[in-house]
Order: sequence, then structure tokens, then C-alpha cells
Amino acid sequence: MAIERLGIIMNGVTGRMGTNQHLIRSICAIRNEGGVRLADGRRVMPDPILVGRNADKLSALAAANGVTRWSTDLNAALANKDDALYFDSASTGLRPKLIKQAIAAGKHIYTEKPVAPTVREAMDLYRAAKAAGIKHGVVQDKLWLPGLLKMKMLVDSEFFGRILSVQGEFGYWVFEGDWQPAQRPSWNYRKEDDGGIIIDMLCHWRYVLDNLWGEVKSVSCLGATHIPKRWDEHGREYKPTADDAAYATFELAGTQGPVIAQINSSWATRVRRDDLVTFHVDGTLGSAVAGLTDCWTQARANTPKPVWNPDVPQTINFFDTWQKVPTNQIYDNAFKVEWELFIRHLFDYTPFRWNLLEGAKGVQLAELGLKSWAERRWLDLPALEA
Repeated sequence: MAIERLGIIMNGVTGRMGTNQHLIRSICAIRNEGGVRLADGRRVMPDPILVGRNADKLSALAAANGVTRWSTDLNAALANKDDALYFDSASTGLRPKLIKQAIAAGKHIYTEKPVAPTVREAMDLYRAAKAAGIKHGVVQDKLWLPGLLKMKMLVDSEFFGRILSVQGEFGYWVFEGDWQPAQRPSWNYRKEDDGGIIIDMLCHWRYVLDNLWGEVKSVSCLGATHIPKRWDEHGREYKPTADDAAYATFELAGTQGPVIAQINSSWATRVRRDDLVTFHVDGTLGSAVAGLTDCWTQARANTPKPVWNPDVPQTINFFDTWQKVPTNQIYDNAFKVEWELFIRHLFDYTPFRWNLLEGAKGVQLAELGLKSWAERRWLDLPALEA
């Protein structure tokens, strides 16, 4: 069996998501499985080099995961002709410069999101990649979550009839850091460090909405900084300058008519729902609620008939009136699934639509969400010129 080597420059993977999702659960898992199998039977074996600023962290991470190569010199890594792919999981503010540098070095690009702080910079990256003739992809991991794959199956099977609305609830309580350590890094709450839940999450909601229920056509968004003070990783008090909650409404172009979507995103909410994120979809023939792993349905014929009467206790247990969608297949890690699709795209030339243009669409929605908040009005999303 022929083995094709794929040298990957993995920049910025010492952070939590880069380490856990991209290195350990994706690239290392693929290596442990013998590589990515191509259509002709060949296998592609990733050979990563870990790049970052902290030599101690890099050497420890590499040793812990059986990776033999690491470097603090990105320029030297990009100069190596044997490494064809650049992956970026560094900070958003540095990403445009680093990706352009990698494009100039002739590398294919696979990157975390947001791909850039502004849509102008994001489109510059897309045009640069297109002009260079390299392949490029953006992490859009939530599309391969089991709960959303089950939801997509319901959409494709026309379970809903005409889809009317989508209600999303995302978030959890992120501790302030005084009496209990925060479970998110402090830069998330500093605007000057590209923090904020709008720029973080609306990039996700763009590809989720576009791919499942209809292309986003307009947005109305209200942001908030609910928690006035937090404590950083060193126990120092600081004043958050970025939004920690967003309340957004979207108009979608559904296949059978307009769809209204509302998504609340918050790092200042306590969870009383099925999962850390849920999407409730109502249609003329049925409804469904999806979380990260599970999905529940209620068909038109099985819909209960409640009567409003505030004078007596509710007799219907509404949670009991939903049916769980069975798990009829094995679901792999969402990040790993997309990594495998992109690697096949590099070698098999199979289509891969989640590219830098799709990443720019996410930045566009976040940018317009911030503008909508500032101007307190609805905004339409213009088509991005490819």
C-alpha cells in the first residue's frame, strides 16, 4: 500500500483547542489509524511540525504526543519545501499576516476562524489564495457534530415540511476568576485582543445557518457586557472591554420561503436545557431540537394540544412528548472529520466548499452584527465578490 506523506506546519497549537481538537483528536488520531485513505487505496500520513513562541511548551507537547518536529522559527518552517500545508490556530489579529506569508511561500492553507478581524482582510486572504492557485479551507467543525448531522438528515428528508423558524441557545456561565478559575482565557473579554462573543460565535452561526436552514440575508444584533469585572490567569482584576453576550435575529432564504432565526449567545447564563447549545426548529409538519450529540423530534400527528390555564398546574410533561432520533451510525470527532475531508481534497481533488470565502462570510456576519448593535438597526448582507 502506497503511503503519501503530508508535511503540516501547525502554528499556534499550544492553546486548548489547538492541542485537544486539532493535534490530539485529529492529526494524532489520524496518524494512529494509519493515515487518511484515498479513493485509489493510497493513504496520506500527516507529518506535523509544531510551531509557536514558547519552546518549553512546544517540546513538551511534541514529546507527549509522539511528534518529532517542533520549532519557534516560523520563517524556517515555511521555507521547508517538504511541508506543503500551513495550519493556523494562532490569534485572530495575527492570522492575516501569517496566512499571507504562508501563501507567499506556496503553502496550501487550512485555518481556524475567524479568518481575520475584518471582512476586508478576510477577502484579501481569499483573493491572495485564489491568485496563488493554492488550496484552502476553514474550520467549520459544528457541521459534523452528531446532533447537527441528525438535524441535517431531518432537513434533507423533508421531515419539517416548510421550515418556519430556528431558535438557538448557546452558552454557559464562565466564572469571573476571583473565587473559581475562569474556564475561558481572559483575552476573550478584551476587545483590543480581538475578544468578544459576537466576533467569536457569529462566525459559527453563519455557516451553521447557511448549511442547514438557509442563507443568511439580514441581521439584527444586540450585544452586552454583562459582567463588569473579571480576574485573569494571574489573579489580577481587569475590566472587560468586549461583549460577553449577543442576542441576534436573522432572516434566512429557505428553500420553501423565508425562515426567521434567533440565536442567543452568552458566557453569562446558567444552563437549564438539553445541552450547551441547542437548536429548536419548527416546521409545518414537525419540529426538532438538536444539541451537540442528540436530536429530538415531534411530528405534526404527535403534537400535544395544551390549553392555557394559569389557574391549575400544567398536566403535560412537554419533554416526554418528544421522540429521540436514534444513533444509527458511528460519529467521529467533528474536527477530525473535516481534517480528513480537506486532506482528501488535497490529494484526491474531491470538492471542498468550506474555503476562505466561506470563512469571510462568517467574518462579514460578525462585523455586521457589531455594526447593527452600534447603530441599533437591521442590516442586509451584501454578496461577497468572489
